[in-house]
Amino acid sequence: MPQTIVQKIFESHRGGAATASNGFGGDFQAGEPFSLNVDEVYTQDATGTMAWLQFEAIGIERVKVPLAVSYVDHNMLQSDALNADDHAFLESAAAKFGAWFSRPGNGICHQVNLERFAFPGGVALGTDSHTPTNGGIGMLAIGVGGLDAATVMAGAPFELTVPKVVRVNLIGKLRKPWVTAMDVILELLRRLTVKGGVGRVFEYGGDGVVYLSIPERATITNMGAELGATSSIFPSDAVTLEYLRAQRREGDFKPLAADEGAGYDAVIEIDLSALVPLVAKPHSPDNVATVESLAREGVRVDQVCIGGCTNSSLRAMRTVASILDGRTVAPGVSLYVNPGSKQVYEMMADAGDGIDAGGRSGSLSKMIASGARMLESSCGPCIGMGGAPGTEHVSVRTYNRNFKGRSGSKEAGVYLASPETCALLAIEGKFVDPMASKIKVEAAHEPEVFRVNNNMLIEPIQDGNMRLFDVKKGPNIKEVPVKEPLEDKIQAAVLIKVGDNITTDDIMPAGAKVLPYRSNIIKMSEFVFSGIDPDFYSRALEAKKSGGGIIVGGENYGQGSSREHAAMAPMYLGVKAVIAKSFARIHRANLINFGILPLVFANPSDYDKVRAGERLVIRDVIAQVNNNTGFMVGEWDLDISCTANLNRRERDILLAGGLLPYTKNKNG
Repeated sequence: MPQTIVQKIFESHRGGAATASNGFGGDFQAGEPFSLNVDEVYTQDATGTMAWLQFEAIGIERVKVPLAVSYVDHNMLQSDALNADDHAFLESAAAKFGAWFSRPGNGICHQVNLERFAFPGGVALGTDSHTPTNGGIGMLAIGVGGLDAATVMAGAPFELTVPKVVRVNLIGKLRKPWVTAMDVILELLRRLTVKGGVGRVFEYGGDGVVYLSIPERATITNMGAELGATSSIFPSDAVTLEYLRAQRREGDFKPLAADEGAGYDAVIEIDLSALVPLVAKPHSPDNVATVESLAREGVRVDQVCIGGCTNSSLRAMRTVASILDGRTVAPGVSLYVNPGSKQVYEMMADAGDGIDAGGRSGSLSKMIASGARMLESSCGPCIGMGGAPGTEHVSVRTYNRNFKGRSGSKEAGVYLASPETCALLAIEGKFVDPMASKIKVEAAHEPEVFRVNNNMLIEPIQDGNMRLFDVKKGPNIKEVPVKEPLEDKIQAAVLIKVGDNITTDDIMPAGAKVLPYRSNIIKMSEFVFSGIDPDFYSRALEAKKSGGGIIVGGENYGQGSSREHAAMAPMYLGVKAVIAKSFARIHRANLINFGILPLVFANPSDYDKVRAGERLVIRDVIAQVNNNTGFMVGEWDLDISCTANLNRRERDILLAGGLLPYTKNKNG
């Protein structure tokens, strides 16, 4: 039977007992549990410290996946000892347990992994929701919580619910330089919204694919996370081979394409030649409009940020430099540039991109001369690590998220656009229509050969002496909290009732004030829902003394970042259940992993019946989990029916109190 790319990768990576017996084309259906063997697992420092603490707690001496990498890219500001201590911990943990270590300054995990490790046809897990960036090279890459990553590194297969596969046919060709890959994914977000990809993998194809470089494809798969998608993937073709050869990794190439006649759950078509420059307006990536419409409104610009894991390839940086060349950033505008990797940064500055035959300066010099403020290769302003905009300022960014407050300033309006559009707006100081611009943009391409310098990647020790290493733990690094087994009766107060599309940033904020405590759940729990309800922490602590708490949410609860702290910290505060209209995939998995019961209103209108502050009772919890039956929630005159739709493994994890005790019990 003809197969999609996703089906081919699933077939070649079949895992354990959860895998359906008859394979694709038999009784294998979307929505069933499926186990995958994994080729690569990578972590980043905002989530990786906890993942490695969890791996250590499992008690396995060495990682059991073919490749594991520990990256440092999020928490790079070192205003005190906390981040530096965590960096030392991650380096020592990688040495002890047999993982690669990407040193601070080497770059953002997704871009470096694309450059150095990703390969067509493989399966990768990453403790970051933008792990699907690697789908640009033909790899099935999935974002997960840290505990899922830890158990896979300890030797378990990865279990997921089989997603639907959506074909996205790209036809035609982009009208470069002003229409870019960023506009492709913004168009998809405009059509489908941030909930449109839940339970789906987007598989790209069509005649237009050949006109997109690997970094451009990676831009599209990166922001597929904003659709709520499990992953996104492109075929592996001649363009893939060209990129791998330029990275001196042609041995990793293999062709990969869908069979003619392969069946899909849905098909979407995008005419690349019909696209125009687009922008996502505050405060959601799916709030998409044309740049030209904002130009007509005369929207001013106070800040521009270019780079991040979404749009910081060498081609993008060279194009931006050509726009800035000989010009100055507009008065009142701050322009930040954070290249995605050391490789890109180095090539912007070295002789190959330095002074050409005409005596012109290279990309880095052009940016600096224009007034750009150069940042290190890190996530930076994207997660509120520096570069916070001013009160009510307009910030236009090439990043992937513009949730309220994520930038570090709740009052700012953050817009998302392509690097080319951002560079133009930095010069103009306001929104203008790029298609009407008279600025001549030099045609930039990815190089035929990249400068490969792996001196900031520390290889795993192979001779078994990793046991001699001690894991370095600063005073802020605390042990992993573990929940007791599931109780048969939950009687708890509704601590908070929130609306639709609540993000993990809303639940557990990021930024320079909070993320340094990522290894200390006791301290980090003080910030749960702090941006929405400053009294949540104290109220939750009080409720913990008398049965704990329940959170009530709307549609797509927990969208956004994969950070498991948004489940772990509520668990520490005594949250026993979350009842919502629907959940984002990764957050639902994280809730289960930390023993929190994720319930869905059987009748969405029952959401209106629940009031914050009242006590709810869930009886016969263990029997209902075991039998996977409906859950009755209520008290006195309140009677609400909920579902959980748990597979057997999820039930066992909840009964044990979470994935960590479940794994330790299973390993004896």
